Amino acid sequence: MWKFLKEVREELRHVVWPGKEEIRSSTIVVLLTVIVISVFLYSTDYVFEKVFEFFVSLGAG
Repeated sequence: MWKFLKEVREELRHVVWPGKEEIRSSTIVVLLTVIVISVFLYSTDYVFEKVFEFFVSLGAG
């Protein structure tokens, strides 16, 4: 167990952590991707809802 923890600590010394600018740009990319996918899913859901309502109204008439 101690050997494992020692190796983990040694590996963490080799990690290159991202800088502030890289974190900022990655965050912006993630947020924009989430927004675009959300708008797409909302639009698709809205269209399917209207199509479904149209077919239901044909049966009720």
